[in-house]
Amino acid sequence: MRKEECFYLGKIAKKFSFKGEVLIYLDTDEPEMYEDLESVFVEFNKNLIPFFIEKGALHKGDFLRVKFEEVDSEEDADRLIGCEVYLPLSTLPKLEGNKFYFHEVIGFDVEDQRLGNIGKIVSINDSSAQPLFEIMKDDTEILIPMIDAFIVQVDRTNKKVVLNTPEGLVDLYLNS
Repeated sequence: MRKEECFYLGKIAKKFSFKGEVLIYLDTDEPEMYEDLESVFVEFNKNLIPFFIEKGALHKGDFLRVKFEEVDSEEDADRLIGCEVYLPLSTLPKLEGNKFYFHEVIGFDVEDQRLGNIGKIVSINDSSAQPLFEIMKDDTEILIPMIDAFIVQVDRTNKKVVLNTPEGLVDLYLNS
């Protein structure tokens, strides 16, 4: 499995018991969706390695307490601490309407209702309090907050996101 075919689920944060159990920090809004996993891919030495789960349970909200097959000691678990955990994109439930996964809209054209085509989504910046569409128009980067009120339509068929941005927001970038 290649990393491009997967999405980041979280990171193995710490050991839980002396029998090889670990806690995976789940980087998701809905941790309960991942309570009954059969397997995950763990990035180890830049390779994704499948790990099969003997048992798993949610722990204190954002953590998944996991016992992997063939990880039976603290030493085995120590080697996994800090490793990132991935799942195949195919396991994500399909979203409809204006709900979307960040990776899904990369490469989509962006049309503003007032200004027409304002570029292409090249990335989503979610490192700030408010996620931002990173849009490239020629050599200009445009940052638009991902606010539901701005998103008019996510057109998967035509790979296009239609926005209704406040007057002046996009102009700040294009007229500078």
